[in-house]
Amino acid sequence: MNQNSTRRLASRRPTPEEWTFPYHGDLLAKQPGDCALNVLEGQMYWLCELASHLSTEMIDKIHSPYTWTIRQVFEHGTDAERIFGYRILRLAAGDPTPLAAWDENAYAAARFGLGAFSNLVSEWSDLRKANLRLLRRIEPRCWDHAGEMSGGRITLRSVAWITAAHLNHHLEIVQRRTGLDVDRCPPASVPGNMVSDVACSKDGSSHA
Repeated sequence: MNQNSTRRLASRRPTPEEWTFPYHGDLLAKQPGDCALNVLEGQMYWLCELASHLSTEMIDKIHSPYTWTIRQVFEHGTDAERIFGYRILRLAAGDPTPLAAWDENAYAAARFGLGAFSNLVSEWSDLRKANLRLLRRIEPRCWDHAGEMSGGRITLRSVAWITAAHLNHHLEIVQRRTGLDVDRCPPASVPGNMVSDVACSKDGSSHA
């Protein structure tokens, strides 16, 4: 079995015994795909394509019953991507220190780093690229590593898939809120290693 095949096998969908909390199972059930690496990479195009279609009015509007603006949603997604990457790193290394929960609502309410929308999009995309590089360089056996997160047991494989499912969850909501329905996959003519660059090159640089 070659290295790519081994990685695809390691990044397969997790089984229910690989996570503890039901809400993780609910998130994962809504995320299609059979290889975390392929899913995580493919989502970068959707992220940037959707961002490029959002107007300034859409970005800073609260759509009832939601309580965050879309700018806050993208900040939350960026923060979460960073935290997921940290968790993946710790689990890959076999670090036994329990991983603490984080209060996403407190982070959003702090409004500590909303900044320019285009910068948030670029940061989220860059963090996703960094997480993919980490997942591609770790030994396949590390995908089976498990540890304590938020008081429950979870595998690295589950965290990788939850990273994808979390983005899927929030971008689905953004599309419903705005009525947008953009392409989630790049044109067939775009090479895989250019997936994120195509859309992010037009990610809304005019947005405040």
